[in-house]
Amino acid sequence: MKNLYKISLIICLFIAATTVFAQTNPKPNISGVILDETKKPADYVTIVLFKASDSSVVKTAFTDPNGAFNFNISGKGSYYYKASNMGYKTLKSKTIVLTEDNQKADFGTAQLTASTQNLKDVNVAVTKPLIERKMDKIVMNVSNSSIMTGSTALEVLQKAPGVTVDQNDKISMMGKQGVLIQLDGKQTYMSSADVANLLRNMQSSEIESIELITNPSSKYDASGNSGIINIKTKKNKNGGTNGSVNGSLGYGKNLRANAGLNLNHRTQKLNLFGNYNYGKFERDNLIAIDRISNGTPDTYFMQVGESNRKQYNNNFKAGIDYFIDKKNTIGLLVNGYFNHGNETAGNNTLIGPSFNQVDSSLITNSLQANKYNNVSYNLNYKSVLDTAGSEISADVDYSKYKGNDGSNYENDYRFQNGDRIRPIKYTRNNTPSIIDIKAFKIDYNVSLNKTVKLEAGVKSSWVKTDNDLQAEELVSNAWQNDVKRSNQFVYDENVNAAYTNLNKQFKNTSVQIGLRVEQTNSKGNLITKNTVVERNYWDFFPTLFVQHTLSKNNQLGFSYSRRIDRPSYDALNPFIYYLDEFTYSKGNPFLNPQYTHNFELSYTLLQKYMLSIGYSRINDVIAEVILPDAANQSLYQTNANIATNISYNANLNVPVQITKWWQTNNNLNVFYLSFEAPDLAGSALKTGKTSFQFKSQQTFTIMDGFTAEINGSYESPLDYGTLSLKARYYVDAGLSKSLFNKKASLKLALSDVFNISENNLSSAYPGLTYTVHQKNETRIGRISFTYRFGKNEIKPARRRSTGTEAEQGRMKN
Repeated sequence: MKNLYKISLIICLFIAATTVFAQTNPKPNISGVILDETKKPADYVTIVLFKASDSSVVKTAFTDPNGAFNFNISGKGSYYYKASNMGYKTLKSKTIVLTEDNQKADFGTAQLTASTQNLKDVNVAVTKPLIERKMDKIVMNVSNSSIMTGSTALEVLQKAPGVTVDQNDKISMMGKQGVLIQLDGKQTYMSSADVANLLRNMQSSEIESIELITNPSSKYDASGNSGIINIKTKKNKNGGTNGSVNGSLGYGKNLRANAGLNLNHRTQKLNLFGNYNYGKFERDNLIAIDRISNGTPDTYFMQVGESNRKQYNNNFKAGIDYFIDKKNTIGLLVNGYFNHGNETAGNNTLIGPSFNQVDSSLITNSLQANKYNNVSYNLNYKSVLDTAGSEISADVDYSKYKGNDGSNYENDYRFQNGDRIRPIKYTRNNTPSIIDIKAFKIDYNVSLNKTVKLEAGVKSSWVKTDNDLQAEELVSNAWQNDVKRSNQFVYDENVNAAYTNLNKQFKNTSVQIGLRVEQTNSKGNLITKNTVVERNYWDFFPTLFVQHTLSKNNQLGFSYSRRIDRPSYDALNPFIYYLDEFTYSKGNPFLNPQYTHNFELSYTLLQKYMLSIGYSRINDVIAEVILPDAANQSLYQTNANIATNISYNANLNVPVQITKWWQTNNNLNVFYLSFEAPDLAGSALKTGKTSFQFKSQQTFTIMDGFTAEINGSYESPLDYGTLSLKARYYVDAGLSKSLFNKKASLKLALSDVFNISENNLSSAYPGLTYTVHQKNETRIGRISFTYRFGKNEIKPARRRSTGTEAEQGRMKN
């Protein structure tokens, strides 16, 4: 706690300095509040103030999260405003008259109305667009899309603009890996492999929207060099007792299914909510690797493997909010999952002096079983301090994860004629793991005046992971411990942080400056070998955001942030996992954190056409690399600190309303990535290539409540570290129909219509030659049905999620 006091002192000094700056600026004298169609505060609504005498534009502003806006007007005269936001009718206010300089005036509260279009005498309500641009993020609205139906969260992410998910479930954004995944605004504190498992087990029916934050403010954890992806789960917006049931079936080569129940009950003092989802998932995978092992002479390996993975998932959430009074609320939330599955795989590796000549082979068969359980608890409190929106909130979290992977292998070496070279080798692994997470945080925000807001907060987290690899081999019909592979790795990490943000609204410009301080203590202990890696370090992460309104239809933005990526738990874990005896992966306990400087310039035209240009430089970049093991003629995958990664990117988003019944959203992401390492496993590495991703979504309104969608994606060849990836592309299609007076919906979807989505990569590492082909089961037809029921009398209060998602974003499900 002593370190936390130091951090808090630094933040207090920063707050004092910024407060002095804040109070030197003139106070606004004209104000108002905008509500949406549900009478909730509407944020990021464009407010344009006009002079009534000649309808000339005076100033422009955006509403804050409380729906409030304000202006500083010194001159006399008559004024009115227009409020506009996508999906709503433009709202024109009454006219107010200022008879004195700096006279105070209040437009009062006004409510937006959802816009509608008349299509062949059918009244069609305008729904949220697939892609929305907000001040600090891009939002993909998932809930209304038929293409997303019956998909997993991992499959939905692949359709987000600028996001790539490869066949090994590695997630990158704007061409860069190191994305921080959040759930409902909270970090997950899990390894990258475990985050992929979590998202693979989450259904699209649970997701409301996905937020892409390429340059987060100081309020967010400093992790994630390429930004943050925040997955917002659905929250019942109606009151009384209500809920929904949903179910879907999918089939490609295998059957998959999921079903869920969501319930909500609210009284004047109490809000109870919960959901449960069950899913059955099965997928086939093909992998083919051709490689050359340099030697005298060279040895050629041709490997083909097929696997079938089955997963059974049980996810749940339950919570209660108690409204102490109008300003104070306390809540308790419990969520978790109980999942298990198995995977069977067969690999055949042909070995010889050339790709056309074989003298021996290795046949490897394996059976893996897994079980992942996690329960998280969150206690939260929120107090509204004044009518200007000042508030304080606190979260206390505890989460415990237990996982167990068991694997059985048989390795059969044979001559070309089929005779065995030696008896079959039998091995097995058992890998129990426990992750214990504790965290607390306090957030405070206050309106110093009508144009200045201050945010501040502190957070501490404690994470302990215990991984025990129990490896055995069969010798003389008895299982014996394999001392070369058995190991135990315990990792402890404590991060203490404090932050502050100061936001100042000028005439046409909004400026936010921030600082986050983090102090990290970590200890990795490879118990079997008595190898301890201990680190203690301080870091400072400044941020700057500037938003300038050139005119009603033109906005400019600039942002800068410094960020950190600490190595994920599985990347630090030095255990060795075999695909076969010539192909394996292992962790690296000596990884250092990587640091990133991010710059971004954005331009928005007509509140819908969006262009952003970014630059980032990463030092000690952590990258997945594939390297040779010359002693064993093997190929292995690991993570290493490559010296430098420089990235340039430009992202353009263009929605187009072609006709009243046909609209399209198009996203183009162009980027240049370069990697440079003077010494990577004995060789220098220097790569660089310009690449692009293009995604286009077509939405057709056939009739009221009946829509069709087509979604296409193309990703050009890309170099990343030691990997050179070939182009990837696919097309999805879907239909959606509302039923029973819009209380139900039926959706049909077909992913990867032409069955062309696959991964092909080769080596970008000097002197290493290999090619890899991967093909997952991607063409899947799905049908989904959702029915909503219950009363709608009282609007429910907030929903809270846990505060440990960042730490859980580094575990398995």
